Amino acid sequence: MTAQTATAVPRREMDSTSMLLVILKARTFIALILVFVFFAFAAPNFLSTANMVIMSKHVALNAFLAIGMTFVIVSGGIDLSVGSIVGLCGMVAGWLILNGIDLGLGWSIQFNTIEICLLVIVVGVAVGAINGILITKLNVAPFIATLGTLYVARGAAMLSSDGRTFPNLNGNAEYGSDTFRMIGAGDFLGIPISIWMLIVVGCVAAYIAKRTPLGRYIYAVGGNEKAAALSGVKVNRVKYFVYMFSGFCAALVGIIIASQLVAAHPATGDTFELNAIAAAVLGGTSMSGGRGKIGGTIIGAFVIGVLSDGLVMMGVSAFWQTVIKGLVIIAAVVIDQAQQRVQSRVALQAQAALGK
Repeated sequence: MTAQTATAVPRREMDSTSMLLVILKARTFIALILVFVFFAFAAPNFLSTANMVIMSKHVALNAFLAIGMTFVIVSGGIDLSVGSIVGLCGMVAGWLILNGIDLGLGWSIQFNTIEICLLVIVVGVAVGAINGILITKLNVAPFIATLGTLYVARGAAMLSSDGRTFPNLNGNAEYGSDTFRMIGAGDFLGIPISIWMLIVVGCVAAYIAKRTPLGRYIYAVGGNEKAAALSGVKVNRVKYFVYMFSGFCAALVGIIIASQLVAAHPATGDTFELNAIAAAVLGGTSMSGGRGKIGGTIIGAFVIGVLSDGLVMMGVSAFWQTVIKGLVIIAAVVIDQAQQRVQSRVALQAQAALGK
Protein backbone atom coordinates (compact mmCIF):
# COMPACT_ATOMS: atom_id res chain seq x y z
CA MET A 1 0.00 0.00 0.00
CA THR A 2 1.44 3.37 -1.00
CA ALA A 3 1.64 6.36 1.34
CA GLN A 4 -1.01 8.15 -0.75
CA THR A 5 -3.42 5.20 -0.40
CA ALA A 6 -2.77 4.95 3.35
CA THR A 7 -3.59 8.64 3.70
CA ALA A 8 -6.80 8.28 1.67
CA VAL A 9 -8.21 5.54 3.90
CA PRO A 10 -8.16 7.61 7.14
CA ARG A 11 -9.50 10.56 5.14
CA ARG A 12 -12.52 8.49 4.04
CA GLU A 13 -13.00 7.36 7.63
CA MET A 14 -12.94 10.98 8.82
CA ASP A 15 -15.46 12.02 6.16
CA SER A 16 -17.86 9.19 7.03
CA THR A 17 -17.55 9.88 10.76
CA SER A 18 -18.15 13.59 10.21
CA MET A 19 -21.21 12.83 8.11
CA LEU A 20 -22.56 10.54 10.85
CA LEU A 21 -22.02 13.33 13.37
CA VAL A 22 -23.96 15.79 11.19
CA ILE A 23 -26.86 13.33 10.97
CA LEU A 24 -26.84 12.77 14.74
CA LYS A 25 -26.86 16.53 15.41
CA ALA A 26 -29.83 16.95 13.04
CA ARG A 27 -31.68 13.97 14.51
CA THR A 28 -34.45 16.04 16.13
CA PHE A 29 -35.30 17.86 12.92
CA ILE A 30 -35.21 14.57 10.99
CA ALA A 31 -37.49 12.97 13.61
CA LEU A 32 -39.94 15.89 13.30
CA ILE A 33 -40.15 15.48 9.52
CA LEU A 34 -40.64 11.72 9.83
CA VAL A 35 -43.44 11.86 12.42
CA PHE A 36 -45.15 14.72 10.57
CA VAL A 37 -45.13 12.85 7.26
CA PHE A 38 -46.26 9.63 8.94
CA PHE A 39 -49.27 11.19 10.66
CA ALA A 40 -50.14 13.20 7.55
CA PHE A 41 -50.94 9.87 5.88
CA ALA A 42 -51.98 7.78 8.90
CA ALA A 43 -54.21 10.19 10.85
CA PRO A 44 -57.43 11.57 9.31
CA ASN A 45 -57.64 15.39 9.09
CA PHE A 46 -54.17 15.72 10.58
CA LEU A 47 -53.26 18.52 8.15
CA SER A 48 -56.51 20.43 8.62
CA THR A 49 -56.20 24.06 9.68
CA ALA A 50 -58.22 23.48 12.85
CA ASN A 51 -55.94 20.64 13.94
CA MET A 52 -52.81 22.65 13.18
CA VAL A 53 -54.06 25.48 15.42
CA ILE A 54 -54.96 23.12 18.26
CA MET A 55 -51.67 21.25 17.96
CA SER A 56 -49.66 24.48 17.97
CA LYS A 57 -51.32 25.46 21.27
CA HIS A 58 -50.45 22.08 22.78
CA VAL A 59 -46.87 22.36 21.54
CA ALA A 60 -46.54 25.87 23.00
CA LEU A 61 -47.42 24.63 26.49
CA ASN A 62 -44.75 21.95 26.45
CA ALA A 63 -42.24 24.25 24.76
CA PHE A 64 -42.51 26.85 27.55
CA LEU A 65 -41.71 24.23 30.18
CA ALA A 66 -39.00 22.65 28.04
CA ILE A 67 -37.21 25.99 27.56
CA GLY A 68 -37.02 26.49 31.31
CA MET A 69 -36.03 22.85 31.77
CA THR A 70 -33.22 23.25 29.24
CA PHE A 71 -31.52 25.94 31.31
CA VAL A 72 -31.88 23.80 34.43
CA ILE A 73 -30.47 20.64 32.82
CA VAL A 74 -27.65 22.52 31.06
CA SER A 75 -26.62 23.89 34.49
CA GLY A 76 -26.38 20.30 35.77
CA GLY A 77 -29.72 20.16 37.60
CA ILE A 78 -33.26 18.87 37.16
CA ASP A 79 -36.66 20.38 37.97
CA LEU A 80 -39.44 17.92 38.75
CA SER A 81 -41.72 20.59 40.21
CA VAL A 82 -42.76 22.42 37.02
CA GLY A 83 -45.97 20.43 36.54
CA SER A 84 -47.13 21.17 40.08
CA ILE A 85 -46.19 24.84 39.67
CA VAL A 86 -48.45 24.91 36.61
CA GLY A 87 -51.36 23.60 38.70
CA LEU A 88 -50.64 25.94 41.63
CA CYS A 89 -50.35 29.02 39.40
CA GLY A 90 -53.59 28.16 37.61
CA MET A 91 -55.35 27.93 40.96
CA VAL A 92 -53.85 31.25 42.09
CA ALA A 93 -55.16 32.87 38.91
CA GLY A 94 -58.60 31.35 39.50
CA TRP A 95 -58.66 32.49 43.12
CA LEU A 96 -57.69 36.06 42.23
CA ILE A 97 -60.32 36.29 39.49
CA LEU A 98 -63.15 34.88 41.59
CA ASN A 99 -62.26 36.18 45.06
CA GLY A 100 -59.47 38.71 44.90
CA ILE A 101 -57.63 39.13 48.21
CA ASP A 102 -59.91 39.26 51.24
CA LEU A 103 -58.89 41.93 53.76
CA GLY A 104 -61.65 41.06 56.22
CA LEU A 105 -64.61 43.17 57.40
CA GLY A 106 -66.18 42.88 53.97
CA TRP A 107 -63.23 44.49 52.18
CA SER A 108 -61.27 42.86 49.37
CA ILE A 109 -58.76 43.83 46.70
CA GLN A 110 -59.72 43.01 43.11
CA PHE A 111 -57.27 42.88 40.23
CA ASN A 112 -57.29 43.39 36.48
CA THR A 113 -55.85 40.87 34.02
CA ILE A 114 -52.34 42.31 33.93
CA GLU A 115 -52.11 42.44 37.72
CA ILE A 116 -53.39 38.86 37.99
CA CYS A 117 -50.78 37.63 35.53
CA LEU A 118 -47.99 39.48 37.35
CA LEU A 119 -49.02 38.05 40.72
CA VAL A 120 -49.21 34.53 39.30
CA ILE A 121 -45.75 34.93 37.76
CA VAL A 122 -44.43 36.09 41.14
CA VAL A 123 -45.78 32.86 42.66
CA GLY A 124 -44.07 30.72 40.01
CA VAL A 125 -40.76 32.55 40.35
CA ALA A 126 -41.00 32.32 44.16
CA VAL A 127 -41.33 28.52 44.01
CA GLY A 128 -38.34 28.46 41.67
CA ALA A 129 -36.41 30.60 44.16
CA ILE A 130 -37.27 28.12 46.91
CA ASN A 131 -35.82 25.35 44.75
CA GLY A 132 -32.69 27.44 44.32
CA ILE A 133 -32.36 28.02 48.08
CA LEU A 134 -32.80 24.33 48.87
CA ILE A 135 -30.15 23.37 46.32
CA THR A 136 -27.56 26.10 46.97
CA LYS A 137 -27.92 27.01 50.64
CA LEU A 138 -29.06 23.70 52.10
CA ASN A 139 -27.12 21.49 49.65
CA VAL A 140 -30.15 19.34 48.85
CA ALA A 141 -29.75 17.34 45.64
CA PRO A 142 -31.81 18.90 42.79
CA PHE A 143 -33.80 15.70 42.28
CA ILE A 144 -34.86 15.56 45.95
CA ALA A 145 -35.38 19.31 46.34
CA THR A 146 -37.68 19.62 43.33
CA LEU A 147 -39.43 16.36 44.16
CA GLY A 148 -40.28 17.87 47.54
CA THR A 149 -41.57 21.13 46.05
CA LEU A 150 -43.56 19.04 43.56
CA TYR A 151 -45.58 17.63 46.45
CA VAL A 152 -45.77 20.92 48.35
CA ALA A 153 -46.98 22.90 45.33
CA ARG A 154 -49.52 20.22 44.39
CA GLY A 155 -50.78 20.05 47.96
CA ALA A 156 -51.10 23.84 48.13
CA ALA A 157 -53.09 23.79 44.89
CA MET A 158 -55.43 21.18 46.36
CA LEU A 159 -55.81 23.09 49.65
CA SER A 160 -56.74 26.31 47.87
CA SER A 161 -60.08 24.84 46.81
CA ASP A 162 -60.34 21.59 48.81
CA GLY A 163 -59.59 19.76 45.58
CA ARG A 164 -62.42 21.42 43.65
CA THR A 165 -62.29 23.29 40.34
CA PHE A 166 -62.50 27.06 40.07
CA PRO A 167 -65.09 27.37 37.26
CA ASN A 168 -66.26 30.21 35.01
CA LEU A 169 -63.12 32.33 35.02
CA ASN A 170 -64.71 34.88 32.70
CA GLY A 171 -63.63 37.72 34.94
CA ASN A 172 -65.44 40.94 35.73
CA ALA A 173 -65.54 43.94 33.40
CA GLU A 174 -65.84 46.25 36.40
CA TYR A 175 -62.42 45.17 37.66
CA GLY A 176 -60.83 44.73 34.22
CA SER A 177 -60.36 40.98 34.58
CA ASP A 178 -62.78 40.03 31.80
CA THR A 179 -59.94 39.97 29.25
CA PHE A 180 -58.20 37.08 31.03
CA ARG A 181 -59.82 34.51 28.75
CA MET A 182 -58.31 36.19 25.68
CA ILE A 183 -54.82 35.00 26.66
CA GLY A 184 -55.69 31.42 25.79
CA ALA A 185 -58.48 31.98 23.26
CA GLY A 186 -57.36 35.15 21.47
CA ASP A 187 -55.16 35.52 18.40
CA PHE A 188 -53.18 38.20 16.60
CA LEU A 189 -52.80 38.14 12.80
CA GLY A 190 -54.46 34.73 12.87
CA ILE A 191 -51.82 33.26 15.20
CA PRO A 192 -52.79 32.28 18.78
CA ILE A 193 -51.51 34.64 21.46
CA SER A 194 -49.81 31.72 23.22
CA ILE A 195 -47.65 31.18 20.11
CA TRP A 196 -46.63 34.85 20.10
CA MET A 197 -45.73 34.49 23.77
CA LEU A 198 -43.66 31.41 22.95
CA ILE A 199 -41.81 33.29 20.19
CA VAL A 200 -40.92 36.09 22.60
CA VAL A 201 -39.82 33.76 25.42
CA GLY A 202 -37.91 31.52 22.99
CA CYS A 203 -36.04 34.46 21.44
CA VAL A 204 -35.18 35.90 24.86
CA ALA A 205 -33.97 32.52 26.11
CA ALA A 206 -31.89 31.92 22.97
CA TYR A 207 -30.36 35.40 23.29
CA ILE A 208 -29.46 34.76 26.93
CA ALA A 209 -27.91 31.40 26.05
CA LYS A 210 -25.85 32.62 23.09
CA ARG A 211 -25.14 36.31 23.59
CA THR A 212 -24.83 37.03 27.30
CA PRO A 213 -22.26 36.26 30.01
CA LEU A 214 -25.07 34.66 32.02
CA GLY A 215 -25.62 32.13 29.24
CA ARG A 216 -21.91 31.27 29.19
CA TYR A 217 -21.96 30.90 32.96
CA ILE A 218 -24.90 28.46 32.77
CA TYR A 219 -22.97 26.23 30.36
CA ALA A 220 -19.80 26.57 32.42
CA VAL A 221 -21.54 25.52 35.64
CA GLY A 222 -23.06 22.49 33.93
CA GLY A 223 -19.79 21.54 32.26
CA ASN A 224 -17.63 21.73 35.38
CA GLU A 225 -19.03 23.47 38.45
CA LYS A 226 -15.77 23.51 40.41
CA ALA A 227 -13.80 24.94 37.50
CA ALA A 228 -16.50 27.58 36.94
CA ALA A 229 -16.35 28.61 40.61
CA LEU A 230 -12.54 28.83 40.52
CA SER A 231 -12.77 31.06 37.42
CA GLY A 232 -14.97 33.54 39.26
CA VAL A 233 -18.46 32.45 38.23
CA LYS A 234 -21.13 33.07 40.90
CA VAL A 235 -22.42 29.50 40.79
CA ASN A 236 -25.24 30.02 43.30
CA ARG A 237 -26.58 33.02 41.41
CA VAL A 238 -26.61 31.02 38.20
CA LYS A 239 -28.57 28.24 39.88
CA TYR A 240 -31.02 30.74 41.34
CA PHE A 241 -31.64 32.12 37.88
CA VAL A 242 -32.24 28.81 36.12
CA TYR A 243 -34.75 27.57 38.71
CA MET A 244 -36.53 30.93 38.90
CA PHE A 245 -36.71 31.07 35.12
CA SER A 246 -38.13 27.54 35.09
CA GLY A 247 -40.77 28.67 37.62
CA PHE A 248 -41.52 31.69 35.42
CA CYS A 249 -42.13 29.45 32.39
CA ALA A 250 -44.36 27.16 34.46
CA ALA A 251 -46.38 30.16 35.68
CA LEU A 252 -47.00 31.21 32.06
CA VAL A 253 -48.30 27.73 31.27
CA GLY A 254 -50.61 27.84 34.31
CA ILE A 255 -52.02 31.17 33.13
CA ILE A 256 -52.52 29.97 29.55
CA ILE A 257 -54.26 26.73 30.53
CA ALA A 258 -56.60 28.46 33.00
CA SER A 259 -57.43 31.00 30.29
CA GLN A 260 -58.02 28.35 27.61
CA LEU A 261 -60.30 26.26 29.83
CA VAL A 262 -61.86 29.30 31.57
CA ALA A 263 -61.38 27.15 34.67
CA ALA A 264 -58.63 26.04 37.03
CA HIS A 265 -58.20 22.56 38.48
CA PRO A 266 -55.56 21.64 41.09
CA ALA A 267 -54.50 18.52 39.16
CA THR A 268 -53.56 20.54 36.07
CA GLY A 269 -49.98 19.94 34.98
CA ASP A 270 -49.73 16.38 36.25
CA THR A 271 -46.69 14.70 34.59
CA PHE A 272 -45.97 17.83 32.50
CA GLU A 273 -42.41 17.72 33.80
CA LEU A 274 -41.85 14.42 32.00
CA ASN A 275 -42.85 15.89 28.63
CA ALA A 276 -40.61 18.89 29.27
CA ILE A 277 -37.62 16.68 30.06
CA ALA A 278 -38.39 14.54 27.00
CA ALA A 279 -38.50 17.59 24.72
CA ALA A 280 -35.23 18.97 26.11
CA VAL A 281 -33.38 15.65 25.82
CA LEU A 282 -34.83 14.95 22.39
CA GLY A 283 -33.63 18.42 21.35
CA GLY A 284 -30.04 17.57 22.19
CA THR A 285 -29.74 18.70 25.81
CA SER A 286 -27.32 16.45 27.67
CA MET A 287 -28.57 15.10 31.00
CA SER A 288 -25.00 15.36 32.30
CA GLY A 289 -25.12 19.13 31.82
CA GLY A 290 -23.07 21.63 29.86
CA ARG A 291 -24.71 21.08 26.47
CA GLY A 292 -28.04 22.02 24.92
CA LYS A 293 -29.73 24.52 22.62
CA ILE A 294 -33.03 26.37 22.91
CA GLY A 295 -33.77 25.88 19.21
CA GLY A 296 -33.28 22.12 19.50
CA THR A 297 -35.53 22.03 22.56
CA ILE A 298 -38.36 23.80 20.71
CA ILE A 299 -38.05 21.33 17.84
CA GLY A 300 -38.10 18.53 20.42
CA ALA A 301 -41.31 19.99 21.85
CA PHE A 302 -42.82 19.92 18.36
CA VAL A 303 -41.84 16.25 17.99
CA ILE A 304 -43.51 15.37 21.32
CA GLY A 305 -46.57 17.47 20.45
CA VAL A 306 -47.01 16.03 16.96
CA LEU A 307 -46.49 12.52 18.33
CA SER A 308 -49.06 12.99 21.11
CA ASP A 309 -51.76 14.59 18.94
CA GLY A 310 -51.15 12.19 16.07
CA LEU A 311 -51.53 9.14 18.30
CA VAL A 312 -54.76 10.56 19.73
CA MET A 313 -56.15 11.15 16.22
CA MET A 314 -55.27 7.57 15.29
CA GLY A 315 -57.20 6.32 18.32
CA VAL A 316 -54.14 4.81 20.02
CA SER A 317 -54.74 3.89 23.66
CA ALA A 318 -53.49 6.38 26.27
CA PHE A 319 -51.54 3.51 27.85
CA TRP A 320 -49.67 2.84 24.62
CA GLN A 321 -49.04 6.57 24.23
CA THR A 322 -47.23 6.52 27.57
CA VAL A 323 -45.16 3.52 26.49
CA ILE A 324 -44.22 5.19 23.21
CA LYS A 325 -43.19 8.43 24.95
CA GLY A 326 -41.00 6.42 27.32
CA LEU A 327 -39.33 4.67 24.39
CA VAL A 328 -38.74 8.03 22.72
CA ILE A 329 -36.97 9.34 25.83
CA ILE A 330 -34.79 6.22 26.07
CA ALA A 331 -33.94 6.43 22.37
CA ALA A 332 -33.06 10.13 22.71
CA VAL A 333 -30.63 9.43 25.57
CA VAL A 334 -29.04 6.49 23.72
CA ILE A 335 -28.56 8.60 20.59
CA ASP A 336 -27.15 11.45 22.67
CA GLN A 337 -24.54 9.09 24.12
CA ALA A 338 -23.74 7.89 20.60
CA GLN A 339 -23.29 11.49 19.49
CA GLN A 340 -20.79 12.14 22.29
CA ARG A 341 -18.78 9.06 21.29
CA VAL A 342 -18.75 10.12 17.63
CA GLN A 343 -17.68 13.65 18.61
CA SER A 344 -14.79 12.21 20.60
CA ARG A 345 -13.81 10.05 17.62
CA VAL A 346 -13.89 13.04 15.26
CA ALA A 347 -11.73 15.05 17.67
CA LEU A 348 -9.18 12.23 17.91
CA GLN A 349 -9.09 11.80 14.12
CA ALA A 350 -8.58 15.54 13.69
CA GLN A 351 -5.69 15.50 16.18
CA ALA A 352 -4.13 12.52 14.39
CA ALA A 353 -4.42 14.30 11.05
CA LEU A 354 -2.72 17.42 12.46
CA GLY A 355 0.02 15.23 13.95
CA LYS A 356 0.82 13.86 10.53
